[in-house]
Amino acid sequence: MLAVKEVCVLTSFSELGLGAALVTALAAGNITSPTKIQALAIPEVLAGKDLLGQAPTGTGKTLAYLLPLFQRLDAEKKELQALILAPTHELAMQIHHQAALLAETSGIELLSVPIIGQVNIARQIDSLKAKPQLIVGSAGRVLELIGKKKITAHTVKVLVLDEADRLLDEQNAPAVEGVVRALKRDRQVVLLSASLPEAVAKKAAAFMNGPVRVADEANMTVPEGIDHEVVVAELREKFDVLRRLVNRMELQRALVFVDGGDAERVLERLLFHGLPAASLVGGARKEVRQQALADFKRGTVRLLVATDLAARGLDIPDISHVINLSIPESAEVYLHRAGRTGRAGKRGTVVSIATKGELATLAELAKKLKLSLKPLGGEPRSQRRPAGKNASSGKRAPKGPGKPNQGQGGERRRKP
Repeated sequence: MLAVKEVCVLTSFSELGLGAALVTALAAGNITSPTKIQALAIPEVLAGKDLLGQAPTGTGKTLAYLLPLFQRLDAEKKELQALILAPTHELAMQIHHQAALLAETSGIELLSVPIIGQVNIARQIDSLKAKPQLIVGSAGRVLELIGKKKITAHTVKVLVLDEADRLLDEQNAPAVEGVVRALKRDRQVVLLSASLPEAVAKKAAAFMNGPVRVADEANMTVPEGIDHEVVVAELREKFDVLRRLVNRMELQRALVFVDGGDAERVLERLLFHGLPAASLVGGARKEVRQQALADFKRGTVRLLVATDLAARGLDIPDISHVINLSIPESAEVYLHRAGRTGRAGKRGTVVSIATKGELATLAELAKKLKLSLKPLGGEPRSQRRPAGKNASSGKRAPKGPGKPNQGQGGERRRKP
């Protein structure tokens, strides 16, 4: 187990060792003081050290590595020098746009190119002819282009894994490890994540060189200004409770978190009941996800059904509510979900729809995060409809978020 490094947190970007061009660019965007994770990580990355960094969503992790990269990379060299991997296309594109903006505002002419899956590979190969110093992308497509000798891996000096816990899960780890093997042994590796379990840190340490571990532990709490409410419902009634909440609370913009396999079934039922909704899941086509995000940001749809993986790194303003249709598996996951609302000084609400059996899990999460859970007042018990029929139209409603195996109390038996 790697010890978390204790350091004196510096109070200005200049003190952290960043040059005048970057400090001026930040000031132009009204960023004048580093967040804690930035103060902890920037000096270590500038010094060329491998880094394991943990901090909640919304604390500036992207700039914690982009800023030192912009200082260290050589804009005069027209070759790939840094590679940033992200678990979702949306997060990769957000990082790419932030890198492009930083290049524009600082005058540091580093070129970033996004390389993600489900995009025309011929066009991506053509974009690489511009000889970018920085690539932001998904591990699978990057590895594919390394194999085709279109990405020159041996010139990469720095590898960044953003949301490392997801990049090193069973689905993504083989491609990430393939990319790592293609790089030179003396490369620098920087990992940042909202959640960094010991198993992930141990897996990462296998391809890192004496990594320094830093964490913004003071921020491992849910921001103030967010209410945390609970509605108790039997598992088979959760969707009906969700539907009534949406109608009763007049939600303006809400994220509904579900387990991966339930997203499309929940979306189908929401649409059946005339509720403006879209879904965001990792396996959907890129164009579908982009359209869902655009509609949600414009307000065309009020509800975005999402999985934890698909929602990683999303920066969507003015989300009024987060609804947990599936209960978070850890305090870090609850923190990540809750961090989608209550931003920029605005209030937000997290509503968890839980079975009686899940209340103990919620109570444990609340204890770890030092937050107060309260029942949502006046939520009526589900009024059962006869045999899955829509009472008003006689149509048969689509089945809900999975027909669970029924155990005691009607709850789903968890997989071992």
